[in-house]
Amino acid sequence: MVDSASHPSTGFGGARGVGGHVLPSHPLSPRRAFEHIARVVRPLVVYDPMDPWERDTARLAPELAKYRRRMRSFAERWIAPHALDVDTAPHSALGDLHPLSRDVLKAAASKGLLSDLLPRPIGTLSPRLLRHPLWMIQSLKTEELSRADGGLMLLVCAHTLGVAPVLLSGNPRLISRYLVPAFRACARGEPCVFAFAITEPSGGSDVEDSYGATTHAPGVTARRVKGGFLLRGRKCFISGGDIASYVVVLAALQGEGMESWTAFLVDSKTPGFRAVRTEMKMGMRASGATELDLDDVFVSDRDVVGGLRGGWAINRATLNMSRIPVAAMAVGFAQAATDLAIDFACTFQLGRRRLIDRQEVQTELSQMMAETSAIRAMVWQAASSWKPRQAEASAAKFYATDVARRVCEQAMDLLGNHAVLHEKRVEKAFRDVRLTQIFEGTNEINRLAVIEDEQESLLARVGANE
Repeated sequence: MVDSASHPSTGFGGARGVGGHVLPSHPLSPRRAFEHIARVVRPLVVYDPMDPWERDTARLAPELAKYRRRMRSFAERWIAPHALDVDTAPHSALGDLHPLSRDVLKAAASKGLLSDLLPRPIGTLSPRLLRHPLWMIQSLKTEELSRADGGLMLLVCAHTLGVAPVLLSGNPRLISRYLVPAFRACARGEPCVFAFAITEPSGGSDVEDSYGATTHAPGVTARRVKGGFLLRGRKCFISGGDIASYVVVLAALQGEGMESWTAFLVDSKTPGFRAVRTEMKMGMRASGATELDLDDVFVSDRDVVGGLRGGWAINRATLNMSRIPVAAMAVGFAQAATDLAIDFACTFQLGRRRLIDRQEVQTELSQMMAETSAIRAMVWQAASSWKPRQAEASAAKFYATDVARRVCEQAMDLLGNHAVLHEKRVEKAFRDVRLTQIFEGTNEINRLAVIEDEQESLLARVGANE
């Protein structure tokens, strides 16, 4: 490496550049050198000083670029200013929200962030965005919100996970009876939140993996009664479960195994439905992870989501739909960590030298920038498909979240002692990103999901070599 202290970077007039590099105005810089390339081929060797976020946004379709800008504007206006205060606030009581969190949720509702899975006039999605897959739209949203704060992002976005099973049921009566009035309430600034209850005290990965489910004993069961079912059992780690108006609960039919899993849409006001507690979490603290108790909760036949014994299909389809936005959350955390590390390197001095002038720091920053760009590209590629395969969604999820944690660790290392200070926000990104490796199936389960999706081609190879 070049010792930037003994090789100062100067341009015309003695202006100081970044250590170890000539200024863009220097005759040997790519920017000046490329000015002498023939105009006909100059676009092939362009020097582009545009901000990387603006450059990525400019590559999107105009309607997606506009949506991305709107999500960043919302995040900077409503989420970023409150992130630190909400993160350090005392643990909220069941069903309660910090006043700032409540303001964020109301703003998200009134501005259409809770109803953008369906187009206007039912939801708030612009008809122009219908040209693009939902996962792309949701990925743009989750990245921008998580860049500002993980907890408030999850408070807003976990609702989508509860809405998704209703949409995937393809049942217009359920949509008109529940989603339409819920979205209208949101438009009035009255959040009507949905949640999705999969995990049980005895079943985390086993209720998200086909092989594990073959031996899992369901914890929540549904007993047939006149006109419907009575649900009994417990669910845990349910995002937003204590503030949800409606919860899609997965339960096995009494006396049957996981093959009978059925999705039930439960009104949280139904007798017997109770939020027991919310967990004190390491990260994403603004969003509650709730334990739910169901004590003979009645659900009408008409509120079965996806048909009897159709719960496993609804479960897997919902997870497949949500894993790409979870990968995008990780991209947001990686971008936040990278931005914070760059800001620190540009402003902090060590031994009268800016950190940014040290080439060992520059190589760390460039690695973080490259890895963040790489996982964003992977997410956008997976999200651009109208029918993303499980292998694509799971691979994006485990790879992006693993890389994002590594980027956050690099930022922690670069800031040194400053990294543990709450006000620097890096330790918060580090805490928040860890959860993305766990929910929507642990990364180990997602790795296995890739193999599960490729099983037929793998067996074909096995057969060819026997």
